[in-house]
Amino acid sequence: MGKIKKKGTSGNAKNYITRSQAVRKLQIPLPDFRRLCIFKGIYPREPRSKKRASKSSTPSTTFYYTKDIQYLLHEPLLEKFRDQKALAKKISKALGRNEVSDAARLERNLTPRIRLDHIIKERYPTFVDALRDMDDALSMLFLFANLPSTENVPPKAVAKCQRLTLEFEHYLIRTHSLRKSFLSIKGIYYQATIQGQDVLWLVPYRFVQRAGTDIDFRIMATFVEFYTTLLSFVNFRLYTSIGLVYPPKLDAKSEESGAELSAFQLENQGNAGQAEVAEALDTEMHSKAQAEADRLLSLPEAEAGTAETGDVQAEALTAGDEPTAVDEPASTTLDQFTSLDPNADTLLQPSLTADVYTASQLFESFTVFLSRETPRHPLEFILRAFGCKRVGWDTSLGEPGAYCSEDDMRITHQIVDRPDIPLPSPPLTDGGLDTDDEDGPAVARKTNERIPGRIYVQPQWVWDSVNAGQLQRADLYAPGATLPPHLSPWVKPKKGGYDPTVPLAEQETAAEAEADSEEDELEADEALEEASDGEEIEGVRGDEEARELEDEVIVDDGMDVELAASDDDEEDDILDTKAGAGIDEWGGFSGDEAGDVDESTREARAHQAELEAEALGHMPQSGKNDAKKQAREAAQSKRTKAEREALEDVERRKLMMPRRKRKMFEKMVYSNAKKDEEAERLRAKKRKIEKQGGKPKAG
Repeated sequence: MGKIKKKGTSGNAKNYITRSQAVRKLQIPLPDFRRLCIFKGIYPREPRSKKRASKSSTPSTTFYYTKDIQYLLHEPLLEKFRDQKALAKKISKALGRNEVSDAARLERNLTPRIRLDHIIKERYPTFVDALRDMDDALSMLFLFANLPSTENVPPKAVAKCQRLTLEFEHYLIRTHSLRKSFLSIKGIYYQATIQGQDVLWLVPYRFVQRAGTDIDFRIMATFVEFYTTLLSFVNFRLYTSIGLVYPPKLDAKSEESGAELSAFQLENQGNAGQAEVAEALDTEMHSKAQAEADRLLSLPEAEAGTAETGDVQAEALTAGDEPTAVDEPASTTLDQFTSLDPNADTLLQPSLTADVYTASQLFESFTVFLSRETPRHPLEFILRAFGCKRVGWDTSLGEPGAYCSEDDMRITHQIVDRPDIPLPSPPLTDGGLDTDDEDGPAVARKTNERIPGRIYVQPQWVWDSVNAGQLQRADLYAPGATLPPHLSPWVKPKKGGYDPTVPLAEQETAAEAEADSEEDELEADEALEEASDGEEIEGVRGDEEARELEDEVIVDDGMDVELAASDDDEEDDILDTKAGAGIDEWGGFSGDEAGDVDESTREARAHQAELEAEALGHMPQSGKNDAKKQAREAAQSKRTKAEREALEDVERRKLMMPRRKRKMFEKMVYSNAKKDEEAERLRAKKRKIEKQGGKPKAG
């Protein structure tokens, strides 16, 4: 007889463990267990069958892998948490005995310091792994950098987040690594390419933040504690890889005055205070270091080749060499992939050098001034990251760091976000406005007038130029002008979908175009039918004009009507022919003569009947419209028949499919139909805007 198998010793019951069991096994309180899981990157798991995974009759909701909890048993932070708990008991006893000085001494001397360095090294074995996980870290730190300090958000955490994020932005400015940016409702999205890895993060707008009561700041503070350690490591590696001293020096007075980016002073390693490191480079040693870096990058096992640039520079510095120039991008050669099949799709080859050169040259030749109503920090960051070295702003936004004032004649572009700015008024005398003589000061210029010689644009011009990779037309972004659509640079239009950059006539289907034409005709017909007798409608004469025309009409037995001052050449020819033939009376056609009437005569009589109806203010009965309507209905019925036959063919093919493939096909058809409906809805919205006379979204 075999051994009886005990319940809960294999399968899901062994692979999963509940949260309560994990807390009891680790012997720590629940808040510390949450902190530890966040630091170590351990998340709850969902078993296939909760009933089988649970060891008790009560259904549990949160499960973890048993191996993950076993991995936490040897974590050094457990001792720190237990020391904190023991210290909290001692402090509470001292306060209970009213020994305040002893409690302060215990807290000051015995508080354990928690370091997360070993956790960073465990979770990110290579530097590229850390860069791939920077999206959430940057979004969280930029969020806390813009929050006001409260009871839940200490001011030290806010200041640390601000310092780390500004250091990261300085690296992007020096290396021109920023690629795209997008203004959304949530905030401003940025994307940078750092050592071949695309990093995307979100920065909230600088509005007055009001924290809700349903936010657990303890959990968020734990993430901030981990992310600040991670970003400190990343900033150190990035700064040393380009030969800069980390951390950069911070001018406290400038920071208090609102300098922000200008409050940091970057220094180069080995030669602090020099403006240009490239002048002191030793050509021979630099070439050796560059050759060594290229050799390491060419090795197949160098997975994170660009991440090892800092190590190569550190070795070069120990040998007496200088680091590479900061302003010059690293000459990293990328592999080129060639297709063996000439008929295959061509792959886009990466080009880091071209992107860096484009970013560094986009705004390099401009001197930009930011008006006081524009967001200064995002504009300054983007302009500097794309080559602009001369950015000025109003003193109300922060006096230190500004390159020039608004009256500086070197300014080429001024970014404003206000209604149209008028041109300056002409001078009162023959002299100029800014004449300054001994009798009195110069005439003050009005602040709401343009300065000749500079270009005024709205802030969106900067973002659209960055996303397009080239400067956009400045007249489209003039103050007070209706701006072009600001589209996301990461959403690419798909075939059959709605594309706001393409005109509506090029992307709408034949059925939509036909339905639109039918709707226009129906609206025109309804407008004519509902019009009153005395109302003037475009294309229809009113009663007053009809009475005037009746006086000038020559009627022969009530049939032939001749309108005075008619512009219709065909009508004049017919009437002149009748008058020349001497036809005074017409008694109608006989049976034989009716068949001899040609088509032109019938069209002339029909046209004459329409003119009579227009003169009387009635709606004309047009045979051409009826013919168009019949042709349209015939085409619609033909198209409906073709669609019905295609649908029947698809149904027959579905009967031959296996059940699994048929379900997949139905899901695909459903999703495609949803996308088509959404695209059709957007095109209808754009069509409605164009009919109302408003500016379309695009196209």
